[in-house]
Amino acid sequence: MFKPQRHYYLIKLQYLGFRFHGWQKQPDLPTVERMVQRTLRFVFDHSNFKILAAGRTDAKVSVNETLIELFLDDAPIKDLSIFLEDFNLNLPSDIRALGIETTTADLNIIQAPKLKEYVYMFSHGEKFHPFCAPLMVYMKTELDIELMKKAAQMFEGEKDFWSYTYKPSDTTNTTSVVESSYIEVNSLFTANFFPEESFCFRVSGKGFKRHQVRLMMGSLFDLGMGKMNLEEFEKTLDGSNKIHLSHIAPSSGLMLFKTELTS
Repeated sequence: MFKPQRHYYLIKLQYLGFRFHGWQKQPDLPTVERMVQRTLRFVFDHSNFKILAAGRTDAKVSVNETLIELFLDDAPIKDLSIFLEDFNLNLPSDIRALGIETTTADLNIIQAPKLKEYVYMFSHGEKFHPFCAPLMVYMKTELDIELMKKAAQMFEGEKDFWSYTYKPSDTTNTTSVVESSYIEVNSLFTANFFPEESFCFRVSGKGFKRHQVRLMMGSLFDLGMGKMNLEEFEKTLDGSNKIHLSHIAPSSGLMLFKTELTS
């Protein structure tokens, strides 16, 4: 029996997550995976393919740059630039493909080593324009930004992030390395309806658990609002203390900013 040859491609993708229920396909819900699959089915005029993402995102989380692997069991794509143009033409306006390249069967996009950078945008003080809501979170309480900046840097290094792991089991590996972590004034994204000043929490590493960045941001918010002091915050960075954190920051402020494959 004839078995079609499989072809492998790596697609760089970005999307605004505000109207989607995350990446993973779910029954009767709009998800990014569902929209990408529908578009590929239309462009190829068949369903002899599958896709895998470098990671999943939760509802309302946006992505500036991620990677998906396309497995095509049919004739290869003849012209990648023409395909990319056609793919983008048929994707909804809140999803865009940034590039495509060929790859091999050796690549496993899920297990491949990756460096990810997340950005969490927020503001405080005067309430922002409603158009900001898909990209950043407004905090009603005035925040101690300098204290939050000091604490954000303390996430860096190899630590047992038990307190920042969502529902860890006895077998969950909660130790990981945060390559960089800091808060800065937002200059990454601008718009004339953005508040005069907004902020970015930027954190990068090779492994983040579900809700980890949002738990980190929630802890920083609690610190900035005076609900937690610096000594209490430091204790959360020692997994042996097993401190349960309940403040998961809203998903709409979170963005997967960059995904890079590493050796």
